[in-house]
Amino acid sequence: MYDLIVIGAGWAGFSAAEYASKHGFKTALIERDALGGTCLNYGCIPTKTLLNTTKLLSQFKKSAKFGISVGAVSVDLQQLNLRVTEVISHLKSGIESLVKVNKIDLITGSARIKTPTKIEVNGQVLKTKYILIATGSRPMELPGIKFDGNKIISSTEALGLTMLPESLLIIGGGVIGCEFAEVFLTLGSKVEIVELTENLLPGIDKEVAKKIEVALKKKGAKISLKTDASTLDFNSYEKVLLCVGRVPQSDCWDGALDIQKERSKIMVNEFLQTNIPTIYAAGDCIGGYLLAHAASYEGRLAVKNMLANNKEKVSYKAIPAGIFTNPEIATVGLREEEARKKYPEIIIKKFDFRALGMSYVIDEMDGFIKIIADKDENLLGASIIGPKATELIHVLTVALNNGLQLRHIRDTIFAHPTISEIIAETLLH
Repeated sequence: MYDLIVIGAGWAGFSAAEYASKHGFKTALIERDALGGTCLNYGCIPTKTLLNTTKLLSQFKKSAKFGISVGAVSVDLQQLNLRVTEVISHLKSGIESLVKVNKIDLITGSARIKTPTKIEVNGQVLKTKYILIATGSRPMELPGIKFDGNKIISSTEALGLTMLPESLLIIGGGVIGCEFAEVFLTLGSKVEIVELTENLLPGIDKEVAKKIEVALKKKGAKISLKTDASTLDFNSYEKVLLCVGRVPQSDCWDGALDIQKERSKIMVNEFLQTNIPTIYAAGDCIGGYLLAHAASYEGRLAVKNMLANNKEKVSYKAIPAGIFTNPEIATVGLREEEARKKYPEIIIKKFDFRALGMSYVIDEMDGFIKIIADKDENLLGASIIGPKATELIHVLTVALNNGLQLRHIRDTIFAHPTISEIIAETLLH
């Protein structure tokens, strides 16, 4: 008899299992694929490993500007794939160690929820007080455009390519599309991005989206906005990368068990509880942010609510998001368009990296920071495009999460010369 059985060992599931075990729950973690889920094996970690290499390659190519003479530089794709494998293997070993240390029962197999307190896996029925569904998501297909694993590929196949495609069509100009465009442009492929909406990165500040569009075009990308991919001739491209979003996976219970869904998304209340009191859900399978760190937060909070008499509501007030293009992009809270709709009067503070000393030192001047507040200087959100954006955003995330006003940040002394002092400079000007 378990206190908790978690289905899915991605960031939501593993974080939940670890938290539960540390708080006295006898816990089992069931995974049908790979420990670490999409983020570790097919998403965040491998893509960022690739992007780190392409960033280094870009820096090597301009080394003469720093007074360093080097010969011709290139990337060995086979060696890069080995590097990705090594990083994944190392991190997976770390998770395996934590599973053992926390005495979590790790079970490999496909789970089926039979009743609100029973799960079948590998022909065995396990009993439990609570169940957490953390089954993640999968790449989305389009009507008439389906993955074949060869010509039309998902991000998973793109990570495993052993030969650099001469030409690549990327369908979808969202986060995944822009990050893979960065990778393949830097490695030398001809890249075209098609996006159905009027901007790249739908949901991101429009100025930021326009800035990354310009940056990608400078690197040679052809970008077609307001374009339906089905009108294109796929024979004109060696590979077609379809990345138009992800679909929640919610196929782990018998039909007789009426867990409420909206299409494929599992419906939960503000405490991450399904309509069945003993069953909770977290991570990509409930939709929402589809971010590893958001999933981790949800997984821990779901367990906290199983443990507590007074449950805690989920809050997405300060969830940062990062896009690892070059320049990087990061956001938290409301973007300008959202703030204008919600508040009659807002304050916008903007500062360009070209006015920052350290940007010249590292030769990364492209981009800006935009900080948004209400008329009383209560911080509402921020968008950054520029060097170290994905690290800088956490200063503003802490401020937003703790209800700080602009003066609290403005009156903080930032070290000079640093990239992070752009936050203070933005509010001082």
